Amino acid sequence: QVQLVESGGGLVQPGESLRLSCAASGFTFSRFYMNWYRQAPGKGRERVAQISGTGGTAIYVNSARGRFTISRDNDKNTVSLQMNSLKPEDTAVYYCNAKERIGAAEYWGQGIQVTVSA
Repeated sequence: QVQLVESGGGLVQPGESLRLSCAASGFTFSRFYMNWYRQAPGKGRERVAQISGTGGTAIYVNSARGRFTISRDNDKNTVSLQMNSLKPEDTAVYYCNAKERIGAAEYWGQGIQVTVSA
């Protein structure tokens, strides 16, 4: 049974940091790109960051570049998103996503709320 379980969300003030984690099980983790998406109220879902199967390549949406860092541990089957200098516009539900590098398999976590507010 495939599972992606996010943790680490919450309420923080602007300028603070938060670290999201996603624990994966039920599939061959290293064969999948891992992504963090987010969806703000009234907006579509956007990909915030992606990391390759080996962890050697990471890409970010422009608004996150320089503030967010995605990382993965293939021994522990986890992927993390370190978010620094958070802004109110980062407020969203964040989703962990796994997409097979070769193939069509794709999995989603249940999502976790991040709220940035003074």
